[in-house]
Amino acid sequence: MTRHFDVSIPTRTDIGLRVRHRVGRRLGGLADGTVRFGEYVTFVGRAVIGVPFALMHYRKHVVRQIAEVTFGTKSLLSGGGTIGIVLAMSLAAAAMLGVETYRGLQLVGMTSLSGMLAAIANTRELAPVVVAIALAAKVGTGFTAQIGAMRISDEIAALDSMAIRSVPFLATTRMIAAMVCVLPIYMVGLLASYISTRMVVVWFHGESSGTYDYFFHLALSPTDLAFSALKAIAFAAIVTLVHCSYGYFASGGPEGVGQAAGRALRTSILAIGIFDVILTFGLWGLVPEIPGMGM
Repeated sequence: MTRHFDVSIPTRTDIGLRVRHRVGRRLGGLADGTVRFGEYVTFVGRAVIGVPFALMHYRKHVVRQIAEVTFGTKSLLSGGGTIGIVLAMSLAAAAMLGVETYRGLQLVGMTSLSGMLAAIANTRELAPVVVAIALAAKVGTGFTAQIGAMRISDEIAALDSMAIRSVPFLATTRMIAAMVCVLPIYMVGLLASYISTRMVVVWFHGESSGTYDYFFHLALSPTDLAFSALKAIAFAAIVTLVHCSYGYFASGGPEGVGQAAGRALRTSILAIGIFDVILTFGLWGLVPEIPGMGM
């Protein structure tokens, strides 16, 4: 018994239709991505422009957001607030910085400069980045979940129907709160990083405390502290806008809100890395100077 198989050879018309279909899907995806990018840019612009309006009409909401960002909701005793997270992360990261700094300088016989490197690295890079990552992980994801839940339950549409400007009320107030409360949180993290690095270098490695303190204060300047605080404030605004925008445009029910929170966290961490390089070069220049060292 023989079997016959019908093997059809695609014609030029079939191949052309397939190519058009694939090209159309790719162009459609590109167009959707462009539209979504435009929506996010418009959202960020509306949030930034709405700062004076939010300060005039939503002051109580800003104060409430400041308390939630700093200490968390009923979590002060349990250490669940942002301050506790920044403190723990700063201690751990600065301790590793002290270990690697001392080991690297020990190879060239210049361990006496550990204080100088600790002052520069902690102030210019470590403290602002740590507080930004902590805000993204602790506060930013909460913003995305809150606003996303309001989106899928039509609460944002209800705000618009009551003539309440949803973007300033939801995003601008949170951005102002993050920018205000990041300063004391940043100071706690910066102080913890200074103490942790000094403990590792002086106590564990036996470096002279006088030499460490001399080079530390020689390299540390008020300008560096001001620029570092400015970086932390900029990171707070960037993280807040990224997470609020993802929550504002969330869709697909609770599952979509969870996916939006994950995408927002990835995007904010990437934005922190990119803007860290940009702000470092912009504030300290391509060839930074070391105060008190003539370099």
